[in-house]
Amino acid sequence: MLLFEKVLILKSLAIFSETPETILSELAPLMKEEEAEGGSVLFNDGDIGDCMYIIYKGEVKIHKGSTTLAILKEKEVFGELSLLDSETRSASATANTDCFLFKIDQEPFYELVETRPEVAKGIIKILCQRLRAQNEKAVASAG
Repeated sequence: MLLFEKVLILKSLAIFSETPETILSELAPLMKEEEAEGGSVLFNDGDIGDCMYIIYKGEVKIHKGSTTLAILKEKEVFGELSLLDSETRSASATANTDCFLFKIDQEPFYELVETRPEVAKGIIKILCQRLRAQNEKAVASAG
């Protein structure tokens, strides 16, 4: 896939929609293309996290044991927390269908953030939104 196509994909994601294309053109070369067959495990709960995924085609199930936490589709990201820390994964990810994914590894991402800290803004924003949603869910179930 060409660099400008990867930049357009990044720009179409909520996580990077406000990031300037000049910066995305530095992030795009870090995107590794991966294919996963339906039913294949991308990572397990408890694995050390060291990358983030972008779904280009297909569907991914995020689950803890047999409990489905989310079904993610095209133009959604998962594993982004692992770009910011090296803690263990909090859930498992399994390809629900055949998938075409982009993988961004932690180390080259860190190197880019050192020179372009604005790349991390979108990830921080998404993580805050997810934390806020979890808090609202906890308050609703407690009340």
